[in-house]
Amino acid sequence: MDDFGAGPPPDCALCPRLARFRAEQRRAHPDWFNAPVPSFGDPEAWLAVVGLAPGLTGANRTGRPFTGDHAGGLLYETLGKVGMTAGAYAGDIGDGLRLNGAIILNAVRCVPPQNKPVAAEINACRRFLAPELDALPRLTTIVALGTIAHASILRAHGETPGRYRFGHGAEHRLPGGRLLIDSYHCSRYNQNTGRLTDAMFEAVFARAVELRGLKSVSRHCEES
Repeated sequence: MDDFGAGPPPDCALCPRLARFRAEQRRAHPDWFNAPVPSFGDPEAWLAVVGLAPGLTGANRTGRPFTGDHAGGLLYETLGKVGMTAGAYAGDIGDGLRLNGAIILNAVRCVPPQNKPVAAEINACRRFLAPELDALPRLTTIVALGTIAHASILRAHGETPGRYRFGHGAEHRLPGGRLLIDSYHCSRYNQNTGRLTDAMFEAVFARAVELRGLKSVSRHCEES
């Protein structure tokens, strides 16, 4: 537990409520993953997508972020549209899907009851989020899915969330130069109510790709 550069162990006990809930799920569903869910993606990623926490029947069941639930379908489809996937998403960790230039993390690694982590749990899990972001050598851009991810990313960078107002499509420059782009979470609720449309979600990732391209062109011009 002292190596904050690594993810939490399978029996992580930092958050007693979450540990109890995991134990309950192990008894009820012994064939599920039922452990802190590791990040998934390219270790050379320039783009990190930070979600809230594993879904009960999604990542907590399968062991891969955004895999096996409604939210994952939209996320991986959208990453595919902007050229950041290889293979096809089928909602199963054996589907062979790979990410190119992107990695997916969660602000909280364990499934919370009713999909709602409390502040102490979010704060405790930041010891894993912050060093993992810092360990990505090519990371330039982070997409926050929802307000909790937004705030946790900012605190991981030593910033006060109140100084950076969350808004879908909002862009924030972080200390050190990384770009944070906000998005509504791709949850089933947000999709079904129309708060988040496919086009709105795709626009966030298209913007990230656009800005990376502009930065690359600018650097090339400076070096020419």
